[in-house]
Amino acid sequence: MRGPHNIWRLIRTGATFQRTGAMDVVLDAMDPPRALRFGARVIGWPLSFLGLRGDPDLPPVTRALKALGPAYIKFGQMLSTRPDVVGAELAEQLTYLQDKLPPFSTEIARKMIEDELGAPVDELFSMFSEPVAAASIAQVHHARIATTNEEVAVKVLRPGIERAFRKDIDAFHFSAWVIEKLLPSSRRLRPTEVIAHFESVVMGELDLRLESSSASEFHANTEGDKGFVVPKISWSLTGRTVMTLGWADGISANDLPAIRAAGLDMVDLSERVLQMFLRHALRDGLFHADMHQGNLKFAANGDIIAIDFGIMGQLDEYTRRVYAEILYGFIKRDYRRVAEVHFEAGYVPADRDVEEFARALRAVGEPIFGMDATNISMGRLLNYLFDVTEKFGMETRTELILLQRTMVVVEGVARSLNPNINIWQVAKPVVEDYVLKALGPRAMVADLVKTARVLARFGPLLPSMAEAALIRQTTTPPKKNRKKPWRALAYMLFGAGLTILSLWAVSVL
Repeated sequence: MRGPHNIWRLIRTGATFQRTGAMDVVLDAMDPPRALRFGARVIGWPLSFLGLRGDPDLPPVTRALKALGPAYIKFGQMLSTRPDVVGAELAEQLTYLQDKLPPFSTEIARKMIEDELGAPVDELFSMFSEPVAAASIAQVHHARIATTNEEVAVKVLRPGIERAFRKDIDAFHFSAWVIEKLLPSSRRLRPTEVIAHFESVVMGELDLRLESSSASEFHANTEGDKGFVVPKISWSLTGRTVMTLGWADGISANDLPAIRAAGLDMVDLSERVLQMFLRHALRDGLFHADMHQGNLKFAANGDIIAIDFGIMGQLDEYTRRVYAEILYGFIKRDYRRVAEVHFEAGYVPADRDVEEFARALRAVGEPIFGMDATNISMGRLLNYLFDVTEKFGMETRTELILLQRTMVVVEGVARSLNPNINIWQVAKPVVEDYVLKALGPRAMVADLVKTARVLARFGPLLPSMAEAALIRQTTTPPKKNRKKPWRALAYMLFGAGLTILSLWAVSVL
């Protein structure tokens, strides 16, 4: 329950933030009145001895969150994707949050697998290793399926993790409520909304069937992408607390010396990492939203292997088209069109001036295009773009913020492999190809076909709808500006014509 019993958690959290120096960073982000800032420090200083010390080598907020445990670590990871909430500098710090924890006992893991899958581990797997990786929510074991001899990775949730997370999330909700009450200026950061979003994300990750579903869909979408590998899910060995998928054997993307020693083409890898991400986001609308170096491996033949599908991003078709047009407009330096797209999509209020917005966008784009290739940054552009659109009243869109943050992370991966990469030059063919397919003549025809199919499906209902409209018009007492009965007849004839046209279009196309 979200009540006063959470006060001890608040005290411990506040004391840890005070002891690690994170309190000042948070207060700066919230920009509270001087009196409240002074009061927080006066109250927090005597209680700091109750706080956890943490790792002094980490930045203050990262240090505090890691010391406080798994739920706080996960919360920090989520905030790293929300620069609109915590600011670009703090979001950047949180990306370095190391989600590394001591593993739990292999015997406990085996017991959980047996309870979930209903059979002894030794019957399911001919080989089952000690933990090879451990994170805040789960740990991974290397295994071999007994019946097929296939090498797999077995991900097992930490025991009791759901209960622990629920307690901490309960405290988060209470904290957000207290912050909003005591600090009205913090409402611009939407603390309660942020916690609600975090809860939905974490609760989804605590059911490995959902992550398996995302991984399975991602595998199906990318199966034809040469040089990109998503391990296949073994559904018969997967459940709510256990996830089994193909073993990914490769060099971690953060081990640059090993990549060089393997003789892999780092320039080619840097370009393919960026292009694959854009292709998945634009073409499929489902993208890996946590593509940092720890979740990418490179096989001996140069294939890019993606792992860990707990955080996936989704974009509907309309949003993908808008995003592509915005990127394409910047590539072509057509700032007027970029401005129009924002207005057409309803991202910017209609009462704002489109010409003024276009000039503001030019101020964002031109300095970047004047930079040397090594300094051209799509992530920087998106950060600047966010600042400008915020000033023009654009409401925060979570899916675009996640896309923006992932773009920054992927760009960082690409630059680590090739510092001289020209982001725009690499992105241009992918964006142009999508724009041609999604906004060109063929796309228009495809949209008309979809519309025709919908109309054809509802075609049998049109006569009865028109008849009902005619009856309402003839039986309802006349009012000022009421539509005439002949208009209902016209609608009926028009509907019939559309139905015939739709059926014809479907049969021809």
